[in-house]
Amino acid sequence: MMMNKLCPRGDEDRLSRDTVFGVAQGSEDPSGAQRFIVKYANSQRWEPSTLVSSWTLPTGAPDATATPLTCPQPFVDSSTYTEDCLSMILYVPPNLPASGSAPAFMWIHGGSMILGSANGAGLNGSKLAIATKSIVAVVQYRLGALGFMTPDGTTNLAVKDLVNALQFLKKVLPDFGGDPNKVTIAGQSSGAGLVRSLLAAPSASSLFRSGIIQSDPMNFGFLTASTQQTMQSLYNGFIGCSNTDKACHNSLSLDQIIDNQMALFVSAYQTVPVVGQSEPIRPVLDGSFITTSLDSTTPFPSVSKPLLITTVADEAAFAIYSAYRAPLTESGLADACNATFGEDRTNVILSSTFYSSAPDARALLQEIGTDYLWKCSSWTFARNWAANGGSVYVGEYELGASYPGNEVAPMCTQPGVVCHQDDIEIVFGTVPNPSPAQSALIFEMQAKYNAFLHNGNPNAPNLKRWPSAGPSDVNAVQLGGNGAVPVGACTPSFWGSAVQYDYQFYANT
Repeated sequence: MMMNKLCPRGDEDRLSRDTVFGVAQGSEDPSGAQRFIVKYANSQRWEPSTLVSSWTLPTGAPDATATPLTCPQPFVDSSTYTEDCLSMILYVPPNLPASGSAPAFMWIHGGSMILGSANGAGLNGSKLAIATKSIVAVVQYRLGALGFMTPDGTTNLAVKDLVNALQFLKKVLPDFGGDPNKVTIAGQSSGAGLVRSLLAAPSASSLFRSGIIQSDPMNFGFLTASTQQTMQSLYNGFIGCSNTDKACHNSLSLDQIIDNQMALFVSAYQTVPVVGQSEPIRPVLDGSFITTSLDSTTPFPSVSKPLLITTVADEAAFAIYSAYRAPLTESGLADACNATFGEDRTNVILSSTFYSSAPDARALLQEIGTDYLWKCSSWTFARNWAANGGSVYVGEYELGASYPGNEVAPMCTQPGVVCHQDDIEIVFGTVPNPSPAQSALIFEMQAKYNAFLHNGNPNAPNLKRWPSAGPSDVNAVQLGGNGAVPVGACTPSFWGSAVQYDYQFYANT
């Protein structure tokens, strides 16, 4: 009798599910959702991944309560990762209706295409699943060289991993009370770039209904096939293997693969300026899988999926205040801009009325960097999306929660500063000890996400109205603030026109 009271049969049933892939054993998350970890695809080194045929715990997971090992990456102990790393964590809210009508939210983590995992700080999806009455899946994909630098020239393995994740999710959703026709893909930073990659891949289109793009550095664009070929030649030279020598490829240790990946990461821009210094390894416009640039260099396709696109107020603050520890003079500002933009673009930027001088030019450089890499390029994308048939809602976080690690740049801990990644714990509801203002924003954003996941529109009764973007005015709203976001330099006549984005500037290289 005592055992029956402590472990009632109903609890066992809830944590053991019959699925199309076999029996799924889960655990109870402290925040209330049921948590299931699973390996969704098999991967061999530099080969396309393949969908699993049975429900299996991720490699290295001793039981259903353990978090999966990450994909191989720099700056962490090798005991924390495995090459066979394609796993996801499902968070299922209790008491879903048996009708199988719950939407799903698949989160793609960021990390400059070389870092991150489903176990990242703030990515526990339990509270978000409960607030939105949706099934939250946080997924892993192959990173860096293993996902993007296949020696034989095969491209976009990491993006194709995510296609397998979506295929797995759609198959298994009905067994958890989910609707396979109501899948939203979402991501932050490079994860948002991977959302954009899936939007540009026709073969993936039927696998999801809508997308959420948070802090995507859209200024970069996809790599062209010719740029990728140059990058691949550089990497093959670093590892000392020809493109066809499979025995050489397989003999490399993970340390060798990652060390040479980082050598490419830090030096590639010197040979191939178009790749930049922040995210040189990224998806490729190969013409067969990713078939459209989704930028202003080629005709924009007809689109229909609803999107949410957000940035944060001070996207570039972490990078700028980490690189420049002391106040920056106006001459230092000019030097910094010249190093990034070249003299012609720098002259246009610094002579404009959008960027007035400041005693410490780091503030100005931060504003320029935010507009250039994230905000204005995202607004250009939103205008194009709206002009070609899709509904899109644009916002900017004026309030956030300082993300673990951002304290390295003291500016990011200052009141009123919202740095890159500071939106993550707001969306997931995982802010430790939130202030009343943060709690209110968490409630608001999760309510908007609830509406969007169910209906493709973030507007619902008793919420601040979020107008959709149009072909000329994106109608960006302040999230955690009041009113509209000032257009400023994001007017179509400046960024993307008077000053080209990198994807335009280097379009012919």
